[in-house]
Amino acid sequence: MAIDTVSPGSLRAALNYEPQPLKFGTSGRRGEVIHLTQLEIYLNARAELDYLLALSPGAGGIRAGQEFFFACDLRPSSTRFVAEQGGRGELAQAIERAVLDAGLTPVNLGSIPTPALTAYALARGCGSMMITGSHIPFDRNGYKTNSAKGELLKQDEMPIDERVAAWRAKLYQQPFAESLFAANGDFKVAAQTVAMASEAGRRAYLSRYEDFFGGRTLRGLRLVAYQHSAVGRDLLVELLRSLGAEVIPAGRSETFVPIDTEAIDDVTLESVRRLAEQATASHGRVDAVVSTDGDSDRPLLVGIDYAGDGKCLAKFFGGDLVGMVVAEYLGADAVVVPISCNDAIDRGGLKALLEPKTRIGSPFVISGMEAARARGKQRVCGWEANGGFLTGSDIERDGRRLSALPTRDAFLPILCVLFEMAASSRRMSEVFGALPHRFSRAALLRRFPRAASLKIVAALTGSAGEIPEFFTPDLGFGAVVRVDYTDGVRICFSNGDVAHVRPSGNADELRIYAVADTQARADEITGLGVAEPHGILRQLERAFA
Repeated sequence: MAIDTVSPGSLRAALNYEPQPLKFGTSGRRGEVIHLTQLEIYLNARAELDYLLALSPGAGGIRAGQEFFFACDLRPSSTRFVAEQGGRGELAQAIERAVLDAGLTPVNLGSIPTPALTAYALARGCGSMMITGSHIPFDRNGYKTNSAKGELLKQDEMPIDERVAAWRAKLYQQPFAESLFAANGDFKVAAQTVAMASEAGRRAYLSRYEDFFGGRTLRGLRLVAYQHSAVGRDLLVELLRSLGAEVIPAGRSETFVPIDTEAIDDVTLESVRRLAEQATASHGRVDAVVSTDGDSDRPLLVGIDYAGDGKCLAKFFGGDLVGMVVAEYLGADAVVVPISCNDAIDRGGLKALLEPKTRIGSPFVISGMEAARARGKQRVCGWEANGGFLTGSDIERDGRRLSALPTRDAFLPILCVLFEMAASSRRMSEVFGALPHRFSRAALLRRFPRAASLKIVAALTGSAGEIPEFFTPDLGFGAVVRVDYTDGVRICFSNGDVAHVRPSGNADELRIYAVADTQARADEITGLGVAEPHGILRQLERAFA
């Protein structure tokens, strides 16, 4: 609402701060906690709930009076006000009130992984909302909505945004005396603590994998579970132990640790290696370190080997390669990946199963999987470079059925890789060593304004001839042979190098993905990209932004 249309005595006139509207990112709505008033969360949630209530059952619609499930990760602002974040928080309380006011029955599933919430709600034909900031820094949070069919897709965003605008106008125009909200944007009457959490979603998620992998065992594997502040940290330990593995929990943190499984830096990898080293000293040699990001929908897999002198060696395996191992293990007949994935998939046994590559983000992968199903494919899966693995159809193996879960999942890829190791008696490095030898790495610059990122992409899109000025022969790049603009700018060079520049879809970050014939070269490309202060991304910023 423009300032000259603000009605005297209205809620908008009474607000003592300038609202920062939430926007759709790659997956859900996220923002800095200092801007996440309960008013902002409530009005966006009401708009999305109204949209779901207006959909037909076949399109994922929900019904008045139906149960609606919600859960959250371990960020303090999800369930309480945080003084050091502007006193904002209690997002779960705002979501719960929005669900109630929409005529639905809110059910709190507590602190569980995003895919656990989604799987539980989908199995019951219900919608859900996950309160999470995923992997992005601790000072941010948000939420993600699912219909009764699955994730919101890109075609849902415009009609939802129209409803958001209507709800914003409606609430802002209310007389302040009648409004639910105080001048600071929070409820006038403090919300009660959210309803007691049900254990049902947690138990169902455990059963999902205990049942599917029943009859097989991880016995003989000794694993370190890097717990940090991941919401699925205890659930992962419990599941792996129930399947026979020896599991050593390590690195637990009560403050939020923003693990981005798409861009593991050297500092994080060294921390993981030290956890393995400490576990080795106490328990004997370990096989791997496994973990997830904050809301436990993206896996982290690190293989552990030992040098001749007994020194512990740690090797991170990116999600695009993890997906290849998992798809082969599950016997997929169609695979969908975004353009950012390692091009090893174009050179191996999965090439014949590969669907057209998509833009980056789970909604695009899901649309690609739906298209594959529509053409008659029966065992459809997809994944992203961050490792989140999606199943677009039911999967049967050894007489056991795994129901489709068309949203990012961390536990399935972790389990498939570990079971492949156990069944073949190979180290993790040997399992991945059997894939075509193409190596990838991703890195990013944080707190990089999105507007600046978009200007860089627009400049390179408008004039590919500019590219050699930044990706030069003296930095080891060959001639430009192809540029793909599916999502960002993906540059293929004559020497086999690939460099891909793309803004994050949900944070002020500029990313660079690299693929090369050696890991050292892939690492070098990303290092050249994010070097401060004169790396390639900073040069692009100075030239175009």
